[in-house]
Amino acid sequence: MVEEIKERFFEDLNSAEDLQKLNAIRVKYLGKKGVLTAQLKLLPSLPPSERPLVGKLINEIKVLIEKELSSKEAFLKEAELKKQLLSEYIDITLPGKYTPFGSEHPLNKVLAEIIDIFIRMGFSVEEGPEVELDYYNFEALNIPKEHPARDMQDTFYISDEILLRTHTSPVQIRGMIKRTPPVRFIAPGKVYRCDADISHTPMFHQVEGLMIDENVTFSNLKGVLVTFIHLMFGQDVPVRFRPSFFPFTEPSAEVDMGCILCRCHGCRVCKNSGWLEILGAGMVHPVVLENVGYDTERYNGFAFGMGVERIAMLKYQIDDIRLFFENDIRFLRQF
Repeated sequence: MVEEIKERFFEDLNSAEDLQKLNAIRVKYLGKKGVLTAQLKLLPSLPPSERPLVGKLINEIKVLIEKELSSKEAFLKEAELKKQLLSEYIDITLPGKYTPFGSEHPLNKVLAEIIDIFIRMGFSVEEGPEVELDYYNFEALNIPKEHPARDMQDTFYISDEILLRTHTSPVQIRGMIKRTPPVRFIAPGKVYRCDADISHTPMFHQVEGLMIDENVTFSNLKGVLVTFIHLMFGQDVPVRFRPSFFPFTEPSAEVDMGCILCRCHGCRVCKNSGWLEILGAGMVHPVVLENVGYDTERYNGFAFGMGVERIAMLKYQIDDIRLFFENDIRFLRQF
């Protein structure tokens, strides 16, 4: 009986031309109602002396059937793949689809250029969290609670003590706490304020710089910033410093450069003044140095900050800051 099952199986196996028929043969012989299952159910009706021998033969043929089915399945799959490959002919001589190379975003280009200039002047790069504590963003910078200077910045508050940083100045505080003078680094990064119009966005980029050491003067600050402006915009661009107010510097100054559009003659962009405000700076306030544990009798220094978008708009003569973030491919292709 077992030999007959074996012969019928091989006849069926040889006739299987695809995986569907092969699966039907598998069910026919190995399924719950298959031929071998039926034979195993007959074992109890056999004399006890014959059961071990018949059971052994049934198991042997079961192993054989499983092996042959697996081998046949692999053969049919390979044949099916070859047939598919032959039917799906690809002409490799046809030209491929052209994919143009992307270009670097103008803000990234300008930011990289700013960082490179300051690294060449001996500054390192420091980073910090964008979700900041009120202490680092305001109080440590000599802007206590209820201070009117807080009105200068429209802040995104998460809670009373947690906010989205409004400038990268808190990185200066964190950087000074981590090290002892001399200190010289810049802090580039994203900042956030509740403001949106043709010249403001809720998120923008700043680069702030800090230098703390013995005997640092305002002349050192002027030398660094004038060198930066000349490297960024050209050696013939005039620079001036105007008195201003920032709670974390004293004295403080706004830094202007000659309008690069009208060459200081007066135009709509510079409001006919011939000058463009480019950044703010000043000598670090002694209270700020005391907040980070520095000896104000021994150390002093300067800090400055600039908007990357502002620099990029001047460099590329862009009149709307929103263009940087609209992802219009026509705008981006120009860079």
